[in-house]
Amino acid sequence: MQRRDLLKGAGAGLLAGAFGSAAAAELPTVRWRLQSSFPKSLDTIYGAGEALAARLREITDGKFQIRVFAAGEIVGGLQVLDAVQAGTIECGHTAGYYYVGKNLAFAFDTALPFGLTSRQQMSWMYSGNGLKLTRELLRDYNVINFPGGNTGAQMGGWFRREIKSLADLNGLKMRIPGLGGQILAKLGVVPQTLAGGDIYPALERGAIDATEWVGPYDDEKLGFHKVARHYYYPGWWEGGPQLSFYVNLKHWQALPPPYQAAFEAAAAEANVRMLSDYDARNPPALQRLLREGVQLHAFPKDVMLAARKAAFEMYETEARRNAAFRRIHTDWKKFADASNQWLKVAEAPYANFLYYVK
Repeated sequence: MQRRDLLKGAGAGLLAGAFGSAAAAELPTVRWRLQSSFPKSLDTIYGAGEALAARLREITDGKFQIRVFAAGEIVGGLQVLDAVQAGTIECGHTAGYYYVGKNLAFAFDTALPFGLTSRQQMSWMYSGNGLKLTRELLRDYNVINFPGGNTGAQMGGWFRREIKSLADLNGLKMRIPGLGGQILAKLGVVPQTLAGGDIYPALERGAIDATEWVGPYDDEKLGFHKVARHYYYPGWWEGGPQLSFYVNLKHWQALPPPYQAAFEAAAAEANVRMLSDYDARNPPALQRLLREGVQLHAFPKDVMLAARKAAFEMYETEARRNAAFRRIHTDWKKFADASNQWLKVAEAPYANFLYYVK
C-alpha cells in the first residue's frame, strides 16, 4: 500500500468512527482562520498549516474548514501568539521561541541550545511530560498547543566573512531569535529577531552580517547564498526545533469532541510529515548550493565550547529566578540525560559508522 493510500485509509477509519453516525449529521460547519509565521515561498514549513487544513476537510467531510494565511496577511509573523491569545484568529502556526520575551520557558516548545534532537523532542512531547508542561505554560495565555512540525537539526547560518575563532563573533550583527540569540550575545554577537520574509533584504543591504534560518532547502529558496557565501554548521541552538499549532483555548473548548479529535489527528500527521519532507529535500539542495560556490564550514571548537558553557549557565540562572522555566527545565533535563545515555549506546555509534567509515 502506498503512503498516501494508507493515510487516506486512516482518514476513512476516523470518518467512520467519529462522523459515521446519525448524530454526525447534526455537527455544525466550523470555519476558522489560521495564520502562519512563515511566507508561502517556504513551502515545507508554511505547508504544515495547509496540510492541517486539508486533512481536516477530508476527515470531517468538509464540515471543519480552516483558511490558511501567510505571515503578514492578518498580523505580523512574530505576532501570531498575540493574535491567537486575543481571539483575533482562532489558530496559528509558529515557533514558541519567538516569544521568549514573554517568558524564556516558551523555548521548550521549540528548542533549547544544545538540547533535544528532533527524535527526542517528539518523544518528550508525546510520551514524556513535554506536552503537559508546555500546555500548563500556554494556558496562562489562553492558548493550547499541538506539535506542528520539526525541521531536524538546522544549519549554523550564513556569514559574510569567515569565522575562524571566538574573537570573530565580537560585534557581529546576526539574525537569530530565542535563546540562541541571547547566548551569542554573551559571546559578543548583536542578535536581531526578524521574520522569514524580512531576512534577505536586511542581509543584502548590510543591516545584518549573518543569519540563520533552517537548512539548505529553505535557505536556497530565500537566496542567502547570493549575499553571504560562508555556510556554517551545526545549528547548535536548534538541534531538533519543533513548530507548533497554537489554538485559542476558548475556541478549542467550544469545538465538538469529534472535531477536537480530528484536529489532533491532522496536527500529528503534519508534525511527522514536515520532518520527512526536510530529510528528503535538504540533501539535493545542499549539493546545488555547493556547486554554486558556497563554502561549507564547521564552527570552530572554541565557539562551540564557549556557547555550550554559556547555555548551561543561562539555564541554571533562569531556573533559579523563573518558576515556570524551572518546572519545565527540571523534567526536560531529566529526560534529556536519560535519553542521551541510551542513544549514545545504539543510535550514535551506528550513525557514526554509516557517516564516516568508508
